[in-house]
Order: sequence, then structure tokens, then C-alpha cells
Amino acid sequence: MLKGNNKWRIDYIRDGLTEEFHEGIFVTVFDKNIDSNPYYLRSCAKPLQATLLLDNGIELAPEELAFCCGSHAGEDVHIEIANNLLKKFGLKESDLKCGIHSPLSRTMQDKMLLRGQAPNQLHNNCSGKHIGFLAICVKNGWDIKTYDSIEHPLQQEIKNKINDLCEVKQDYPITTDGCGVPILSMPLYNLALGYTKLLNYPEIISAIKTNPYIYGGENRLDTEIVSESDNLVAKVGAGGLCVVLNTITSEAFVVKINDCSMEARRVAVLEYLKKLGWVNIEYDKDIKTIAGKKVGSISFYNP
Repeated sequence: MLKGNNKWRIDYIRDGLTEEFHEGIFVTVFDKNIDSNPYYLRSCAKPLQATLLLDNGIELAPEELAFCCGSHAGEDVHIEIANNLLKKFGLKESDLKCGIHSPLSRTMQDKMLLRGQAPNQLHNNCSGKHIGFLAICVKNGWDIKTYDSIEHPLQQEIKNKINDLCEVKQDYPITTDGCGVPILSMPLYNLALGYTKLLNYPEIISAIKTNPYIYGGENRLDTEIVSESDNLVAKVGAGGLCVVLNTITSEAFVVKINDCSMEARRVAVLEYLKKLGWVNIEYDKDIKTIAGKKVGSISFYNP
């Protein structure tokens, strides 16, 4: 396992000139005393939050659990599961407080355009998490109208649970995530450590590994990693984050890219997976014109 708060850089070089570059850090479960800067967990928190579904005895099929753990692309298969879950727990779309955005899937965007269909809250990539939150509220008889408040018993349970899994012993900043619910922050070491605790929830590991497309979808990095490996669970998050857990070695790492570039994040994560010998997923390192002529290349290195 690579150790240390490895700083890395990606250069996009066109005909000998560095046109753009991206920098970030790489933190493992061995790096407790390396990096103490807190970062918001964003969607990387979702599988950790989903442990409460099991703790509260919520009965879910594997594909439903994977849906609640992931950031889905808003495709037809995802919307079908979302609707089934709403019916299962006696909920309505209007109960969700995640907001509306277009599907992350470009293919689905095109389909909806041709259908003359507008997006709704179920297309939000966080709708699975929100339905899971509401299911916990229904099970416990908690108010579903204020589940997004930090004072709500659900959010207090989430805070305590994640801090427990990640072995966080002090208070770090809390903000409102893009989907409207509280999100914690912590050092990246603690986030990586929390992912190793998911091994105590084999239902979550199995659900993700057997339903990688439900978990993410079209052009989702975590779906790609899970699909191309036998023993890896990955989760991307806004802010340039990606966590990868090796379920065989019980090791995990986090990549953080400073400028939040999704393309550069993919390059960094795939490069580290190759360095670790966990999985080799090829990507195009060439920079090409629209007609296909090579004019440069992508370079990854540790300064």
C-alpha cells in the first residue's frame, strides 16, 4: 500500500507546452498523522449514511440498497427503483427535499428531450439517499417534513454514526450539501478509515458489487471501478473526491483534486489503482484534435 500524503500533479501537454495542470493529494488509512485538514465528505458519505438503514432494520432488496448508497445518473432504471421505494414506504416525491436537476446521464437527457419530459426530484442523483432517510424516519415515527434539519433526530443519528465509523473525536465544520441536508467534514484519513468499517456491513458491500450500474450509471467513475474489479468498492463525491476500498486487503484511499476537475480526478484515481496493483483500467492519455490527430499527452506524476 502506498503511504504518505502523496501530492500529485497532472499536466496536459500540447506540443511541448503545458496548457493546463491539476494538483491534489492522496491519503490512505495509514496516514493518520500526515494530513489534518478537514474536507466536506459530500457524496462520499452516502455508503456510510446507508449503514443506518441496516441499523434500523429497514428491509431492502440489494438493488434498492445500492440505489440508496450511490449517486445515480437518473436513468429509467433508477427512476423505476425510486418510484418502487416511494410506494414501499408510503412516501410521495414531494416529500423529498433534494431539489430538481437534470439527469447526470447525457443519454437520459436526450431521451427526456425527445419525450418532452421535464426532470423531477427523482432524477436528482441524491434521491436514493433522501428516500433512505425518509424510510428511517417512517420506521421511527419521526417527522418527515423536517428531516433535513441538523436538529432532527435523523441527522443527529447520522452525525454520531459517521463520526463513530470514522473515529472522529472532535467537532469539524458542518455545512448544507447541494441536496439540502447537513454534511460533515473531517480529515481524509478518517474518511478512508470509515470506509474500512463498511466491511462490517457485508450487505452494503455485496449490494454495491452486484449492482454497480444501479449504484451510479452512465459514465460514473465509481461504477466503472466496481464493474472492472472483483474486490473494489468506490465512491465519488463533489469537490474532487473519490474513495476506494479494497475489500480483500481491508485498505482504503482517498483522492482529492484541488480544482475539482472530474476528468483529472478520474486520471488520478486510475493511476493510483494501477500503482497499487489493484486494477488496471486503461484510459486515453493522448490529446487529440476533433479529427483525431494527436497533438499532446496527459502526464501524471508525484512532484
